[in-house]
Amino acid sequence: MSPKSLGVLTEDCLDRQFMKQVEPAWKKVLTCFQCGTCSVSCPAISLMDYPPRQLWQLLRLGLREQVLHSRTFWLCTQCYACTARCPRGIMTSETMRNLREWAVAENVGVPAAILKLRDTVRATYNILNENNAARLIWSRNLPAAPAQLQTAARANVEVLLFTGCVSSFYPMAYSIPQSLVQILEQAKISYATLGGEEWCCGYPLYGAGMQSEVAALARHNIERVRALAPQNLVATCSSCFHTWKHLYPAHTNGDGAFGFAILHASEFLARLLADKRIKMAKLPWVVTYHDPCDLGRKHGVYDAPRAVIQNIPGITLREMANHRADAMCCGGGGDVAMMETAVTDDIAARRLAQAVSTGAEAIISSCQQCKRTLLGAARKTKTRIKILDVTELVWQAMEK
Repeated sequence: MSPKSLGVLTEDCLDRQFMKQVEPAWKKVLTCFQCGTCSVSCPAISLMDYPPRQLWQLLRLGLREQVLHSRTFWLCTQCYACTARCPRGIMTSETMRNLREWAVAENVGVPAAILKLRDTVRATYNILNENNAARLIWSRNLPAAPAQLQTAARANVEVLLFTGCVSSFYPMAYSIPQSLVQILEQAKISYATLGGEEWCCGYPLYGAGMQSEVAALARHNIERVRALAPQNLVATCSSCFHTWKHLYPAHTNGDGAFGFAILHASEFLARLLADKRIKMAKLPWVVTYHDPCDLGRKHGVYDAPRAVIQNIPGITLREMANHRADAMCCGGGGDVAMMETAVTDDIAARRLAQAVSTGAEAIISSCQQCKRTLLGAARKTKTRIKILDVTELVWQAMEK
Protein backbone atom coordinates (compact mmCIF):
# COMPACT_ATOMS: atom_id res chain seq x y z
CA MET A 1 0.00 0.00 0.00
CA SER A 2 1.48 3.31 -1.06
CA PRO A 3 1.39 6.46 1.12
CA LYS A 4 -1.11 8.04 -1.31
CA SER A 5 -3.56 5.18 -0.86
CA LEU A 6 -3.60 5.42 2.92
CA GLY A 7 -6.75 7.53 2.97
CA VAL A 8 -7.26 11.12 4.02
CA LEU A 9 -5.61 11.21 7.45
CA THR A 10 -4.02 14.65 7.67
CA GLU A 11 -3.58 17.32 10.32
CA ASP A 12 -6.89 18.83 9.20
CA CYS A 13 -8.77 15.59 9.85
CA LEU A 14 -7.72 15.04 13.43
CA ASP A 15 -7.99 17.20 16.50
CA ARG A 16 -4.61 18.96 16.85
CA GLN A 17 -4.50 18.37 20.60
CA PHE A 18 -5.00 14.66 19.99
CA MET A 19 -2.26 14.60 17.39
CA LYS A 20 0.16 16.22 19.80
CA GLN A 21 -0.71 13.65 22.47
CA VAL A 22 -0.28 10.60 20.24
CA GLU A 23 2.86 11.77 18.46
CA PRO A 24 4.63 9.73 17.20
CA ALA A 25 2.24 6.79 17.66
CA TRP A 26 -0.43 8.10 15.29
CA LYS A 27 2.01 8.38 12.39
CA LYS A 28 2.63 4.64 12.61
CA VAL A 29 -1.10 4.08 12.15
CA LEU A 30 -0.64 5.41 8.61
CA THR A 31 1.49 2.37 7.78
CA CYS A 32 -1.17 -0.20 8.77
CA PHE A 33 -1.82 -2.59 5.89
CA GLN A 34 -4.87 -4.18 7.54
CA CYS A 35 -3.38 -7.62 8.17
CA GLY A 36 -5.42 -8.15 11.34
CA THR A 37 -2.51 -9.37 13.49
CA CYS A 38 -3.59 -6.98 16.25
CA SER A 39 -7.10 -8.43 16.23
CA VAL A 40 -6.04 -12.05 16.59
CA SER A 41 -3.58 -11.00 19.33
CA CYS A 42 -6.13 -9.08 21.41
CA PRO A 43 -7.66 -11.00 24.35
CA ALA A 44 -10.69 -8.67 24.42
CA ILE A 45 -11.35 -8.46 20.67
CA SER A 46 -14.71 -10.29 20.72
CA LEU A 47 -16.18 -7.62 23.00
CA MET A 48 -14.93 -4.55 21.14
CA ASP A 49 -17.17 -2.57 18.81
CA TYR A 50 -14.28 -2.07 16.35
CA PRO A 51 -11.10 -4.11 15.98
CA PRO A 52 -8.00 -1.88 16.04
CA ARG A 53 -7.54 -1.85 12.27
CA GLN A 54 -11.10 -0.56 11.78
CA LEU A 55 -10.45 2.12 14.37
CA TRP A 56 -7.41 3.18 12.32
CA GLN A 57 -9.66 3.49 9.29
CA LEU A 58 -12.02 5.77 11.22
CA LEU A 59 -9.04 7.88 12.23
CA ARG A 60 -7.89 8.10 8.64
CA LEU A 61 -11.32 9.28 7.57
CA GLY A 62 -11.41 11.88 10.34
CA LEU A 63 -14.57 10.41 11.91
CA ARG A 64 -13.90 12.00 15.25
CA GLU A 65 -17.18 11.29 17.01
CA GLN A 66 -17.23 7.62 16.08
CA VAL A 67 -13.72 7.19 17.42
CA LEU A 68 -14.36 9.07 20.65
CA HIS A 69 -17.50 7.06 21.39
CA SER A 70 -15.89 3.70 20.67
CA ARG A 71 -15.59 1.12 23.47
CA THR A 72 -12.53 -0.41 21.86
CA PHE A 73 -9.83 1.66 23.51
CA TRP A 74 -11.51 1.42 26.93
CA LEU A 75 -11.47 -2.39 26.71
CA CYS A 76 -7.75 -2.55 25.90
CA THR A 77 -5.91 -4.33 28.73
CA GLN A 78 -2.65 -2.72 27.54
CA CYS A 79 -1.04 -6.13 27.42
CA TYR A 80 1.15 -5.10 24.45
CA ALA A 81 0.57 -8.38 22.58
CA CYS A 82 -0.64 -6.46 19.53
CA THR A 83 2.30 -4.07 19.73
CA ALA A 84 4.82 -6.90 20.07
CA ARG A 85 3.42 -8.79 17.08
CA CYS A 86 2.60 -5.99 14.63
CA PRO A 87 4.68 -6.49 11.46
CA ARG A 88 4.63 -2.74 10.84
CA GLY A 89 5.80 -1.78 14.34
CA ILE A 90 2.57 0.09 15.10
CA MET A 91 2.34 0.97 18.79
CA THR A 92 -1.26 -0.18 19.05
CA SER A 93 -1.42 -0.40 22.84
CA GLU A 94 0.07 3.06 23.26
CA THR A 95 -2.24 4.52 20.62
CA MET A 96 -5.20 3.03 22.50
CA ARG A 97 -3.95 4.69 25.67
CA ASN A 98 -3.56 7.95 23.80
CA LEU A 99 -7.14 7.67 22.58
CA ARG A 100 -8.08 7.54 26.25
CA GLU A 101 -6.05 10.72 26.78
CA TRP A 102 -8.02 12.35 23.98
CA ALA A 103 -11.38 11.24 25.41
CA VAL A 104 -10.41 12.54 28.87
CA ALA A 105 -9.27 15.86 27.42
CA GLU A 106 -12.53 16.20 25.48
CA ASN A 107 -14.58 14.82 28.42
CA VAL A 108 -16.37 12.48 26.02
CA GLY A 109 -17.40 8.95 26.94
CA VAL A 110 -15.10 8.63 29.94
CA PRO A 111 -16.36 5.78 32.15
CA ALA A 112 -17.52 6.83 35.62
CA ALA A 113 -15.11 4.31 37.16
CA ILE A 114 -12.17 6.15 35.61
CA LEU A 115 -13.27 9.50 37.00
CA LYS A 116 -13.78 7.89 40.40
CA LEU A 117 -10.28 6.38 40.21
CA ARG A 118 -8.79 9.83 39.56
CA ASP A 119 -10.68 11.42 42.44
CA THR A 120 -9.77 8.57 44.80
CA VAL A 121 -6.03 8.75 44.11
CA ARG A 122 -6.09 12.53 44.41
CA ALA A 123 -7.78 12.30 47.81
CA THR A 124 -6.09 9.27 49.40
CA TYR A 125 -2.95 8.53 47.31
CA ASN A 126 -4.09 4.96 46.71
CA ILE A 127 -6.59 3.27 44.39
CA LEU A 128 -8.89 1.89 47.09
CA ASN A 129 -9.91 5.04 48.97
CA GLU A 130 -8.23 3.71 52.12
CA ASN A 131 -6.41 5.65 54.81
CA ASN A 132 -2.96 5.74 53.24
CA ALA A 133 -1.32 5.79 56.67
CA ALA A 134 -2.38 2.12 56.94
CA ARG A 135 -0.14 0.90 54.10
CA LEU A 136 1.64 -1.50 56.46
CA ILE A 137 -1.57 -3.25 57.50
CA TRP A 138 -0.34 -6.34 55.64
CA SER A 139 2.41 -6.77 58.24
CA ARG A 140 0.12 -7.06 61.26
CA ASN A 141 -0.44 -10.80 61.08
CA LEU A 142 3.14 -11.84 60.47
CA PRO A 143 4.21 -14.55 62.95
CA ALA A 144 6.60 -12.05 64.51
CA ALA A 145 6.59 -8.38 63.57
CA PRO A 146 10.04 -7.67 62.10
CA ALA A 147 11.91 -4.97 63.96
CA GLN A 148 12.90 -3.37 60.68
CA LEU A 149 9.22 -2.68 59.93
CA GLN A 150 8.55 -1.28 63.38
CA THR A 151 11.36 1.23 63.13
CA ALA A 152 10.96 4.53 61.36
CA ALA A 153 12.18 4.43 57.77
CA ARG A 154 15.96 4.04 57.83
CA ALA A 155 18.56 5.29 55.41
CA ASN A 156 21.29 3.44 53.52
CA VAL A 157 19.58 0.06 53.55
CA GLU A 158 20.18 -2.57 50.90
CA VAL A 159 16.50 -2.77 49.90
CA LEU A 160 13.68 -0.24 49.84
CA LEU A 161 10.53 -2.29 49.38
CA PHE A 162 7.99 -0.43 47.22
CA THR A 163 4.83 -2.35 48.12
CA GLY A 164 2.19 -0.96 45.73
CA CYS A 165 -1.51 -0.39 46.31
CA VAL A 166 -2.70 -3.95 45.64
CA SER A 167 -0.40 -5.66 48.15
CA SER A 168 -0.91 -2.86 50.65
CA PHE A 169 -4.70 -3.00 50.73
CA TYR A 170 -6.06 -6.22 49.16
CA PRO A 171 -5.99 -9.02 51.78
CA MET A 172 -5.51 -11.76 49.16
CA ALA A 173 -2.20 -10.10 48.22
CA TYR A 174 -0.87 -9.42 51.75
CA SER A 175 1.16 -12.62 51.66
CA ILE A 176 3.37 -11.23 48.87
CA PRO A 177 5.13 -8.49 50.91
CA GLN A 178 4.88 -10.75 53.97
CA SER A 179 6.89 -13.42 52.14
CA LEU A 180 9.46 -10.95 50.85
CA VAL A 181 10.22 -9.36 54.22
CA GLN A 182 10.58 -12.80 55.82
CA ILE A 183 13.03 -13.76 53.06
CA LEU A 184 14.97 -10.56 53.70
CA GLU A 185 14.95 -11.18 57.44
CA GLN A 186 16.29 -14.70 57.10
CA ALA A 187 18.94 -13.57 54.62
CA LYS A 188 19.94 -10.80 57.05
CA ILE A 189 19.38 -8.09 54.46
CA SER A 190 18.70 -4.57 55.68
CA TYR A 191 15.51 -3.07 54.31
CA ALA A 192 12.92 -0.36 54.80
CA THR A 193 9.57 0.74 53.42
CA LEU A 194 8.02 4.18 53.03
CA GLY A 195 5.00 3.05 55.04
CA GLY A 196 2.25 5.66 54.79
CA GLU A 197 4.61 7.93 52.87
CA GLU A 198 4.40 5.61 49.86
CA TRP A 199 1.89 6.92 47.33
CA CYS A 200 0.28 5.15 44.39
CA CYS A 201 2.89 4.91 41.64
CA GLY A 202 0.40 6.52 39.24
CA TYR A 203 0.30 3.78 36.63
CA PRO A 204 -3.47 3.20 36.91
CA LEU A 205 -3.98 6.89 36.10
CA TYR A 206 -1.43 6.82 33.30
CA GLY A 207 -3.21 3.85 31.76
CA ALA A 208 -6.54 5.61 32.20
CA GLY A 209 -5.45 8.45 29.93
CA MET A 210 -4.48 10.81 32.73
CA GLN A 211 -0.74 11.12 32.28
CA SER A 212 -0.68 14.62 33.79
CA GLU A 213 -1.83 13.17 37.12
CA VAL A 214 1.37 11.11 37.44
CA ALA A 215 3.85 13.97 37.91
CA ALA A 216 3.02 14.86 41.52
CA LEU A 217 2.92 11.20 42.57
CA ALA A 218 6.25 10.54 40.88
CA ARG A 219 8.00 13.53 42.44
CA HIS A 220 6.75 12.61 45.90
CA ASN A 221 7.84 8.97 45.67
CA ILE A 222 11.22 9.81 44.14
CA GLU A 223 11.98 12.42 46.82
CA ARG A 224 11.01 10.09 49.67
CA VAL A 225 13.10 7.19 48.36
CA ARG A 226 16.09 9.36 47.52
CA ALA A 227 16.07 10.71 51.08
CA LEU A 228 16.68 7.15 52.34
CA ALA A 229 19.45 6.46 49.81
CA PRO A 230 18.87 2.70 49.47
CA GLN A 231 21.06 0.55 47.27
CA ASN A 232 18.05 -0.97 45.53
CA LEU A 233 14.37 -0.22 45.14
CA VAL A 234 12.59 -3.57 44.88
CA ALA A 235 9.00 -3.77 43.66
CA THR A 236 6.85 -6.89 43.88
CA CYS A 237 4.27 -5.23 41.62
CA SER A 238 5.10 -5.46 37.91
CA SER A 239 3.15 -2.27 37.20
CA CYS A 240 5.02 -0.31 39.89
CA PHE A 241 8.28 -1.69 38.51
CA HIS A 242 7.31 -0.61 34.99
CA THR A 243 6.35 2.85 36.22
CA TRP A 244 9.64 3.41 38.05
CA LYS A 245 11.65 2.13 35.09
CA HIS A 246 9.67 3.66 32.24
CA LEU A 247 7.80 6.75 33.48
CA TYR A 248 9.67 8.08 36.51
CA PRO A 249 12.98 8.94 34.78
CA ALA A 250 11.16 11.89 33.18
CA HIS A 251 10.62 13.29 36.68
CA THR A 252 14.24 13.26 37.88
CA ASN A 253 15.17 16.84 37.00
CA GLY A 254 16.28 15.86 33.55
CA ASP A 255 19.11 13.43 34.32
CA GLY A 256 17.01 10.27 34.38
CA ALA A 257 19.04 8.94 37.33
CA PHE A 258 17.78 7.95 40.76
CA GLY A 259 20.93 7.09 42.69
CA PHE A 260 19.71 3.54 43.34
CA ALA A 261 18.95 0.47 41.23
CA ILE A 262 15.37 -0.47 40.36
CA LEU A 263 14.66 -4.18 40.43
CA HIS A 264 11.63 -6.37 40.25
CA ALA A 265 11.42 -8.81 43.17
CA SER A 266 12.03 -11.76 40.82
CA GLU A 267 15.29 -10.17 39.65
CA PHE A 268 16.41 -9.54 43.22
CA LEU A 269 15.54 -13.09 44.29
CA ALA A 270 17.47 -14.47 41.32
CA ARG A 271 20.51 -12.50 42.50
CA LEU A 272 20.15 -13.82 46.05
CA LEU A 273 20.06 -17.38 44.76
CA ALA A 274 23.00 -16.84 42.42
CA ASP A 275 25.02 -15.36 45.30
CA LYS A 276 23.93 -18.23 47.59
CA ARG A 277 22.49 -15.80 50.14
CA ILE A 278 19.37 -17.93 50.48
CA LYS A 279 18.98 -21.71 50.32
CA MET A 280 16.07 -23.74 49.01
CA ALA A 281 14.69 -26.95 50.46
CA LYS A 282 12.99 -29.56 48.29
CA LEU A 283 9.51 -28.69 47.07
CA PRO A 284 8.12 -31.51 44.87
CA TRP A 285 5.57 -29.46 42.94
CA VAL A 286 4.59 -29.33 39.29
CA VAL A 287 4.07 -25.66 38.41
CA THR A 288 3.48 -23.42 35.43
CA TYR A 289 4.56 -19.80 35.12
CA HIS A 290 2.35 -16.91 34.02
CA ASP A 291 4.30 -14.01 32.48
CA PRO A 292 2.89 -10.63 33.60
CA CYS A 293 2.52 -8.27 30.65
CA ASP A 294 4.17 -5.33 32.44
CA LEU A 295 7.18 -7.44 33.36
CA GLY A 296 7.48 -9.61 30.27
CA ARG A 297 6.53 -7.92 27.01
CA LYS A 298 7.17 -4.40 28.32
CA HIS A 299 10.59 -5.14 29.87
CA GLY A 300 11.74 -8.52 28.61
CA VAL A 301 12.06 -10.00 32.12
CA TYR A 302 11.42 -13.66 31.37
CA ASP A 303 14.51 -15.48 32.62
CA ALA A 304 14.80 -14.19 36.20
CA PRO A 305 11.52 -15.62 37.55
CA ARG A 306 12.10 -18.91 35.75
CA ALA A 307 15.63 -19.09 37.16
CA VAL A 308 14.17 -18.63 40.65
CA ILE A 309 11.61 -21.41 40.11
CA GLN A 310 14.12 -23.82 38.61
CA ASN A 311 16.57 -23.26 41.48
CA ILE A 312 14.11 -24.90 43.86
CA PRO A 313 14.92 -28.62 44.23
CA GLY A 314 12.07 -30.92 43.24
CA ILE A 315 10.19 -28.34 41.18
CA THR A 316 8.97 -29.26 37.70
CA LEU A 317 8.16 -26.28 35.46
CA ARG A 318 5.71 -26.85 32.62
CA GLU A 319 5.12 -23.99 30.23
CA MET A 320 1.66 -23.01 29.02
CA ALA A 321 0.84 -23.03 25.31
CA ASN A 322 1.35 -19.26 25.30
CA HIS A 323 4.35 -18.15 27.32
CA ARG A 324 7.19 -15.64 27.44
CA ALA A 325 6.68 -12.98 24.71
CA ASP A 326 3.66 -14.91 23.46
CA ALA A 327 1.98 -15.13 26.88
CA MET A 328 -1.72 -14.43 27.19
CA CYS A 329 -2.83 -11.56 29.42
CA CYS A 330 -4.61 -12.43 32.69
CA GLY A 331 -7.18 -9.71 31.94
CA GLY A 332 -6.32 -7.59 34.98
CA GLY A 333 -4.52 -4.74 33.21
CA GLY A 334 -5.54 -1.45 31.64
CA ASP A 335 -8.06 -0.62 34.40
CA VAL A 336 -10.52 -2.84 32.52
CA ALA A 337 -11.56 -4.70 35.69
CA MET A 338 -12.82 -1.39 37.10
CA MET A 339 -15.01 -0.76 34.06
CA GLU A 340 -15.99 -4.12 32.55
CA THR A 341 -15.62 -7.03 34.96
CA ALA A 342 -17.11 -9.43 32.40
CA VAL A 343 -14.20 -8.73 30.05
CA THR A 344 -11.62 -9.45 32.75
CA ASP A 345 -13.48 -12.58 33.86
CA ASP A 346 -13.58 -13.94 30.30
CA ILE A 347 -9.86 -13.39 29.66
CA ALA A 348 -8.82 -14.73 33.07
CA ALA A 349 -10.91 -17.88 32.63
CA ARG A 350 -9.21 -18.61 29.29
CA ARG A 351 -5.75 -18.07 30.77
CA LEU A 352 -6.65 -20.28 33.72
CA ALA A 353 -7.71 -23.05 31.32
CA GLN A 354 -4.30 -22.88 29.64
CA ALA A 355 -2.64 -23.34 33.02
CA VAL A 356 -4.87 -26.26 33.97
CA SER A 357 -4.10 -28.00 30.67
CA THR A 358 -0.43 -28.28 31.70
CA GLY A 359 -1.35 -30.53 34.61
CA ALA A 360 0.34 -28.14 37.04
CA GLU A 361 -0.82 -27.98 40.63
CA ALA A 362 0.17 -24.32 40.97
CA ILE A 363 0.39 -21.19 38.83
CA ILE A 364 3.34 -18.97 39.71
CA SER A 365 3.45 -15.35 38.64
CA SER A 366 5.38 -12.19 39.48
CA CYS A 367 2.58 -9.66 39.73
CA GLN A 368 0.16 -9.04 42.57
CA GLN A 369 -2.59 -8.02 40.13
CA CYS A 370 -2.11 -11.21 38.11
CA LYS A 371 -2.41 -13.25 41.29
CA ARG A 372 -5.54 -11.36 42.31
CA THR A 373 -7.14 -11.74 38.88
CA LEU A 374 -6.34 -15.43 38.45
CA LEU A 375 -7.47 -16.21 41.99
CA GLY A 376 -10.78 -14.54 41.22
CA ALA A 377 -11.12 -16.63 38.07
CA ALA A 378 -10.32 -19.84 39.95
CA ARG A 379 -12.96 -19.04 42.54
CA LYS A 380 -15.64 -18.20 39.94
CA THR A 381 -14.91 -21.27 37.81
CA LYS A 382 -14.44 -23.53 40.85
CA THR A 383 -11.00 -24.53 39.61
CA ARG A 384 -8.75 -26.24 42.16
CA ILE A 385 -5.26 -24.89 41.58
CA LYS A 386 -2.84 -22.97 43.77
CA ILE A 387 -1.92 -19.47 42.59
CA LEU A 388 1.21 -17.95 44.11
CA ASP A 389 3.55 -15.07 43.54
CA VAL A 390 7.19 -16.05 43.04
CA THR A 391 8.04 -14.45 46.42
CA GLU A 392 5.52 -16.73 48.14
CA LEU A 393 6.93 -19.77 46.37
CA VAL A 394 10.47 -18.92 47.50
CA TRP A 395 9.39 -18.40 51.10
CA GLN A 396 7.60 -21.76 51.12
CA ALA A 397 10.70 -23.47 49.72
CA MET A 398 13.32 -21.78 51.87
CA GLU A 399 15.20 -23.70 54.53
CA LYS A 400 13.79 -22.14 57.65
